[in-house]
Amino acid sequence: MSIVKRNNVLFPSIMNDFFAPDWFGGVDKVRATLPAVNIKEDEKGFHLELSIPGGKKEDFNIEVDNDTLTISNEVKNETETKEEKYTRREFSYATFKRAFVLPETVDGTKIDASYEAGILRLVLPKKEEALPKPKRLIEIK
Repeated sequence: MSIVKRNNVLFPSIMNDFFAPDWFGGVDKVRATLPAVNIKEDEKGFHLELSIPGGKKEDFNIEVDNDTLTISNEVKNETETKEEKYTRREFSYATFKRAFVLPETVDGTKIDASYEAGILRLVLPKKEEALPKPKRLIEIK
């Protein structure tokens, strides 16, 4: 008789695949809670891009308080379907909140935001004193 070592890696994988999807057609809420963010810096400031498809610009709240930029969203939906022998009522509630501590070089009073094609874009301009100074030639006397 030989001893066979069981590898339990397969069982958790099968169970995760079985229980992970929402069988009623929803989205995996754990993975969909925070939008992906890209942050780029150039000479004039910082650019934030948040991927938030399906939203409306009225759904977003963007505020600056004590050098902290907070971006939040709250959406509530309710649908009701009445057929012959049943009533189906579905509620959905999606919310997120992201906070970013602004560097001292950012002018928080001049932040600009736009929302188009599922991308929320913010431009955070640098303060005048933080902008690169033009190169100048110093004359020797």
